[in-house]
Amino acid sequence: MAGKNTAAPVIIKRKKIINGGGHHGGAWKVAYADFVTAMMAFFLLMWLLGATTEKQRKGVADYFNPTITMSTTGSGSDVLGGDTSMQATTSVYSGTIEQKGQLPNDEMTQAQLHEAKADIDKALTAFGGESMTMERALRHVVTRVTDEGLTIEVFDLDDVPLFRADTAEAQPVLVDIATVVTEALAITRNSIAVNGHVRSYPVTLISNPVWSLSAARAETMRALLQQKGMPATRLRRVTGHADRVPVTADPQAIRNNRLEVVLLRRDR
Repeated sequence: MAGKNTAAPVIIKRKKIINGGGHHGGAWKVAYADFVTAMMAFFLLMWLLGATTEKQRKGVADYFNPTITMSTTGSGSDVLGGDTSMQATTSVYSGTIEQKGQLPNDEMTQAQLHEAKADIDKALTAFGGESMTMERALRHVVTRVTDEGLTIEVFDLDDVPLFRADTAEAQPVLVDIATVVTEALAITRNSIAVNGHVRSYPVTLISNPVWSLSAARAETMRALLQQKGMPATRLRRVTGHADRVPVTADPQAIRNNRLEVVLLRRDR
């Protein structure tokens, strides 16, 4: 009995440890940080939409839009500006387009062109509120943005023509219109074109006056604009288009007798 080994057996337990959290234990933190950042950006966007004006939002959009450039060395269709190697910047403040740099035209984005239209429309409306005469005169006027630029169209009414019949002699209503158009365009510095259009005449006429008459009427409008204060340096061209671009289905309709004063997109 004394020689019998009575010591308790030694039991060794081996525990297998799997480090499962070492690789992905912090991944949720990265995902959470991305989520928080996205939410902050979302709420900032919502705040900006509620706290800014339409004009300010357009300015922010233009800043982040890579297709809009403030260099006039390119030839994109969305800017006003001439061919020059100089850099220019434009700003719209209280309806005034300011130019920095020696450029033949201001450089404007499409959004700024529509803003200029809105400002000119407001100016014309304000003139219309000054008197019944001006209000009646502005029945002849519409504005729109075209491929050329901002077009102010002045047209005959059935009962009130702009010129004495078949001549380039301006009626008093056209003189009034030239006054308000000149003052409205004073908020811009872009070059101006004047286009003349007339209705078609019967083909039986021996001498068709459409070419000479449309050109003469455009020249009359050019002269009126200068008399009312339009700088001669802003006038780029004066063109008669005869009856080639009617705006009605009937080319002989009085509505086709019209003038266009165009705030040009670029030096064309």
